[in-house]
Amino acid sequence: MRYERIPLSQEDAEIYLEAYVPEQLKSFTRKAILVIPGGGYGQVCADREGEPIAHAFLPYGYCAFVLHYSVGRKRPFPAQLIEAAMAMKHIRDHAKDYGIDPAEIFAVGFSAGAHLAASLGTLWRHPALREAIGADVGEIRPRGVMLIYPVITADPAIAHKGSFCNLFCTDTPTQEQLDAASLEKHVDAESSPAYILHTVTDQLVPVENSLVLARAYTEAGVPYELHIFPDAPHGVALGNAITAGTTEKWNNPAIAEWVRMACAWADVLCRQPQ
Repeated sequence: MRYERIPLSQEDAEIYLEAYVPEQLKSFTRKAILVIPGGGYGQVCADREGEPIAHAFLPYGYCAFVLHYSVGRKRPFPAQLIEAAMAMKHIRDHAKDYGIDPAEIFAVGFSAGAHLAASLGTLWRHPALREAIGADVGEIRPRGVMLIYPVITADPAIAHKGSFCNLFCTDTPTQEQLDAASLEKHVDAESSPAYILHTVTDQLVPVENSLVLARAYTEAGVPYELHIFPDAPHGVALGNAITAGTTEKWNNPAIAEWVRMACAWADVLCRQPQ
């Protein structure tokens, strides 16, 4: 397997893409998955939501790419969206070299990383993107997004406030800023289809984040698949012993099926017209 570390910024060495590319087979073209770890926009939790996720997708016919993006209040939104868009453009521009189908590039994100993945799926026409990377906006939109316990809304009743404060580099983001990053407000008929997973007992990002997104998708007529599991804390990652550590409820055989189910969902999606 080929591993590469691809810089995405000349100013900051911490903004980069990790590529996990299996040996090419002449008779098989792979999909690609952009993996976006969480961390509340305060850090990138790549130890549990980066490389282990990339490896989990490889047996299902994917090349995997892990994004390391701006966190820790270094740069305000839309810097993170621009970096994710740069990653998407890199993958698509190098599809032939990686042996992937440029029409079958997905993004999977966790918590705040899922907010960024969902931003790719809903805000891919953001005016800052064309100005920053000179790409046609169609090069940025994922074929589908997989959102695992996602941060979605800045609604104060159900928001993970810290993620939005870190995203905008202030403890007091304006209502205009919050509205710009509340993704349920931006879903439309051209948003990327979504696979969504959450747990009822998520103590950090309330399950209502996924529910309001699903409602927005329903109203927009965009396909999605929603899985709500009854009992596991925030940060379940793969749901198995690889990422569970000493947290017993992170090791859940039912939740551990999500990668297989998400890949099956993606396979069906790719057989449908865009």
